[in-house]
Amino acid sequence: MGERLLNKVAIVTGAGSVGPGWGNGKATAVLFAREGAKVFAVDMNLSAAEETREIIEEEGGRCTAYQADVSKSDQVKTLVERCIDVYGRIDILHNNVGIVEVGGVVETSEQSWDHILSVNLKSQFLTCKHVLPHMEKQGGGSIVNISSISAIRYIGYSCVAYSVTKAGILQLTQTIALDYAPKNIRANCILPGLLNTPMIVEPLKNTYADGDIQKMINIRDAQCPMKKMGDAWDVAYAALFLASDEAKYVTGTQLVVDGGITCKFS
Repeated sequence: MGERLLNKVAIVTGAGSVGPGWGNGKATAVLFAREGAKVFAVDMNLSAAEETREIIEEEGGRCTAYQADVSKSDQVKTLVERCIDVYGRIDILHNNVGIVEVGGVVETSEQSWDHILSVNLKSQFLTCKHVLPHMEKQGGGSIVNISSISAIRYIGYSCVAYSVTKAGILQLTQTIALDYAPKNIRANCILPGLLNTPMIVEPLKNTYADGDIQKMINIRDAQCPMKKMGDAWDVAYAALFLASDEAKYVTGTQLVVDGGITCKFS
């Protein structure tokens, strides 16, 4: 076990995985715990959060699994209060909840647009809104928000609502970073590139290869300069750095974790 987050308390939203394997939130929650953090693992799917908790506890860490829809203000308020009740403070907020649907402006329904903005962007606004007063009261904290390279580049197919939310997260994070810098609260973004995680399977399998998942993976691997997609651990280690005191002078930044793919996009 490491000590990079020793005695810190971390809320990780989207801490479960939508399918077999390692999603970003699951990997980050486990890594935070391995580095000494007490983890408050939040997911809409309680069984997914419980799976993460079991992994952490089997490794000797501390974790509480909690079910919540983080797009609902009352549920966010309650989960933050519950974390304070259990652990007494909140040092780290890691926002990982996100969904993707493929489609341009015409193809995207108004219902889909509203849903994706609520899940991806409003949720991060709400968690920050309810966590920040506690961080301010205790004298500091670190917020790590997951965005995407789709916030700054066209990634080869239209997912307009997703891309808009990810762009919104950048400015949400920078605003928090500047507003709270004098209060010892840092806020940063991670922009993952093409990843091989459980989340990509259902939304994207028909976009690339008519349902052939392995072919989709092969195509996405080939798009990357390193000839392979990243994985959840690449994002988790970036989050670990930004959450830790090693990044004590890093705020308002956008850390791209993409194997170099944005270097070739114009």
